[in-house]
Amino acid sequence: MKTGIKSRYFGDKAFYKMVFGVAVPIMIQNGITNFVSLLDNIMVGQIGTEQMSGVAIVNQLMFIFFLCMFGGLSGVGIFTSQYYGYKDDEGIRYTFRYKFWLGLIIVILALTVFLIFGSDLIQAYLNGSEDGGDLVAAKGFGESYLLVILTSLPAIYVGMMYSSTLRECGETKVPMVAGLVAVCVNLLFNYLLIFGNFGFPKLGVIGAAIATVLSRYVEMTIIVVWCIRHKHTHTYFNGIFRTLKVPGHLVRKFFRTGMPILVNEGLWSVGVALLAQAYSVRGLNVVAGQNIANTINNIFNVVFIAMGDAVAILVGQALGAGELEKAKDWARKLIVTGMLSALLMGSLMLSTAHLFPKLYETNDQAREIAAMFIIVQAIAMTKDAFLHCSYFTLRSGGKTIITFLFDSVFMLGVSVPVAYLLSNLTDLHVAWIFALVHTADLLKCLIGYILLTKGVWVRNIVK
Repeated sequence: MKTGIKSRYFGDKAFYKMVFGVAVPIMIQNGITNFVSLLDNIMVGQIGTEQMSGVAIVNQLMFIFFLCMFGGLSGVGIFTSQYYGYKDDEGIRYTFRYKFWLGLIIVILALTVFLIFGSDLIQAYLNGSEDGGDLVAAKGFGESYLLVILTSLPAIYVGMMYSSTLRECGETKVPMVAGLVAVCVNLLFNYLLIFGNFGFPKLGVIGAAIATVLSRYVEMTIIVVWCIRHKHTHTYFNGIFRTLKVPGHLVRKFFRTGMPILVNEGLWSVGVALLAQAYSVRGLNVVAGQNIANTINNIFNVVFIAMGDAVAILVGQALGAGELEKAKDWARKLIVTGMLSALLMGSLMLSTAHLFPKLYETNDQAREIAAMFIIVQAIAMTKDAFLHCSYFTLRSGGKTIITFLFDSVFMLGVSVPVAYLLSNLTDLHVAWIFALVHTADLLKCLIGYILLTKGVWVRNIVK
């Protein structure tokens, strides 16, 4: 490899030490969280396909809430990273207070929607064939699970408000530790409450929901207590609740930049839910198979997901410090690192595609669909890594309208229609439909490459 190419696309030891100092704690946290989600999924799967499908549908709906919260908080988090790079504690406090109000609004709206329309939303995934199980039973299990899981929303909101601020200021270890403790709590109480071990009641899917709720409150408590006890070193937490007011000019500034991200994440998550609903018309086996495949995929994609977070944090801080050339250099090298890591992890995932579905107590058809979905996801992982890191690069400079067009508009305008048309109007196997939807993303890769090379995202937005 020529020296010029190497220095352009690869960093030195100091660079990777910095990158992995940020990314590895996120990888560990996400990796263990997703691994426990796999065990959680397998435990629920042990009690029946209908139970697993009902829980999977609710988790798909909760995914919309998670991404709306993530989008709302990370939208203003662009400013948090740049304020931190600019060494402006008061600016960070204002972003935190803005998160407080925005997150509260999202929680209230989510509770309202799920309590009023939750049953209808679950039913939307159960209008396909009876293939694979009892649709009425699956709906009942989903409704029971949803009612309990909604009590975790306040804990998720408060925990994300604090942990997102810590990450944007480069502190990734504390959220990691809190997440690790939380997943252990979740796993323990899953074992006790799903199956009724050691004298605990046998609650099935309700037990799984209770375990998840408990883990969320444990995670929130650890993070909040740590932040309170370390105000002297993380000085931006000093006086954080001295007032909840945010100056009007900053509200307008945060809103203009951050709202497109909230809308984008919300619409993108809706798009993901619509994709799953499109596939679900092919039967309950497809719902179960996709749930298995997505759970496995989440374990293998933790590396490039963490690289996206590293882009948001490191590139955002460089832009905030006014080091624009450094930001461009870091972004390029981080994207390459993300893609290479995805190539490696995708290869490992491909080689084990038929092994993981065998862990589930479901029928052979659901397992076979899961294996085919896993193969497609493994092949597509390098593409997904490029898109993920590109999205966070564009977003780091506050180009949120562009990321909105790049992400959710493409999802709703291209991916979802392709899935719906092929699922409802053709006899193609659902795995081929899934592959064709991924293939359409190559157009999105081309658009992302053009936007990156033009450098439209390279700007400081806090000075």
